[in-house]
Amino acid sequence: MKVSVLLASSLVLGLFVPAQAQSAPTKVGIINIQKAIVSTKDGQKAVAEIEAKAAPKKKELESKQQAILQKQEQLNKSSNVGGEEAKQKLIRDIDTMKKSFTREVDDAQADFDQENAKVMNDLGNRVMQVLDKYAKDNGYALIIDVSNPQTSSVLFAANGIDVTDEIVSLYDKNAPSTIPTSTTPKTTAPVAPRPAAPAPATKPPAK
Repeated sequence: MKVSVLLASSLVLGLFVPAQAQSAPTKVGIINIQKAIVSTKDGQKAVAEIEAKAAPKKKELESKQQAILQKQEQLNKSSNVGGEEAKQKLIRDIDTMKKSFTREVDDAQADFDQENAKVMNDLGNRVMQVLDKYAKDNGYALIIDVSNPQTSSVLFAANGIDVTDEIVSLYDKNAPSTIPTSTTPKTTAPVAPRPAAPAPATKPPAK
């Protein structure tokens, strides 16, 4: 009988013991979101595709740049040779070629930026879904993006709080290896997305 009374007492007391309050998330982390995006398998695939599309235009611009330099060299060599009229024509030709080249570089870069932004934004949204779940599952109160030093004000970060590699690993493990196929722009830029961007064709210096 005593056993029954003690058991009943413990059950009653249990009703009045408040459930342990869930602790608020307190962990803080950092992530290089740009690095995370392009480090995923989908990101690497997107980078390779954009580089492949960029290659023909980059080669074309490099060829035109070389033609301008050859004209410039021809002008330098003809400083003391040939008539003034021929020299002035050469100067005009070089100026026209430079202006055309500059427009093509600017147009190609604008088209590339548009395509690159679309692909990276689509993929970035999916990476953010992984990051959001990871933060909630692991008790993070704050995860700061440090991919852009100009906008990030983080002056110090302890070792071990960077979650970039973990997010990449989780994304590759759980996400299907597919990304939306981007539409091919009218002209592809001579560069590829960060961080594996080849150097663009440089604009020739003005005479």
